[in-house]
Amino acid sequence: MNAFDTGRACALAVTGGRELARHAARFGELFPAAAFDAGLYTSLGLASAFGSPWATAGELRAINRASLLVFAADRLIDHEAGTREDVAALVADCLSDAPGGPAGAFAADLRAMLDTTPDLGSTWHDQLGRMLTAMAREWEWSRADRPPAVEEYLANAGSCGAYFVAVSHWIATGQVTSPAAVELLRPAGEAVQRYLRLLNDLATHHREKAYGDLNAFTLGLTRDEVTGRMAELAREARTLIEPLRDGHPRPAAYLTWQLDYSAGFYGLSDFWATT
Repeated sequence: MNAFDTGRACALAVTGGRELARHAARFGELFPAAAFDAGLYTSLGLASAFGSPWATAGELRAINRASLLVFAADRLIDHEAGTREDVAALVADCLSDAPGGPAGAFAADLRAMLDTTPDLGSTWHDQLGRMLTAMAREWEWSRADRPPAVEEYLANAGSCGAYFVAVSHWIATGQVTSPAAVELLRPAGEAVQRYLRLLNDLATHHREKAYGDLNAFTLGLTRDEVTGRMAELAREARTLIEPLRDGHPRPAAYLTWQLDYSAGFYGLSDFWATT
């Protein structure tokens, strides 16, 4: 990426961040300023703009909004839901065709803007459900007498929403045109997602410890064990990505970028305003 392309990506990021802030304002209490500051919106805009430098501002709108939905759902489940019934109600509302709450309304608005085929719409809805179910499962684990095994925890990495965001982006930009394409990309996408789960844990475990959130360290892993598993997962992901480059060059490039950009970003910062 040369200086011109870098400047263009930065401009797209600023545009995306501003658009996100305006869109979030429509949903009021879903995005409290104490957690969702200007830095968070701009950070999401940067991640999407540099991850797909070929895209236009309009083509980045879905990925930005999908990312913001992940953060909203994560905050509500981790820090607002007091009971199992609260979690179930939020999940049901987000998946409903006629939502009653702001999170469900935000999800419905995103689904409507994708304007896709019924089959791909069902695939998107299924991926949203997978993410929310994983978040709910993590909520249960954080309150259980016995924590999950490490492999069980990693298998639930959909709670971080990375593949949901990717699928939303690829549908919106025409990079996938059938449910079969989403499934073809899934092994690589979920390998990247497992890596990002541990990367996030590594970068934010001090904050999550204060909140009582579940992470790799609360499961008993040491820093060396976490970084060792991350290295294994990064190698696995790159191996799975490579055969995709001919038939799906942009999704393959996006997944590779997620590995490298996220490592650089989390090495210095975090998305949340509270850190």
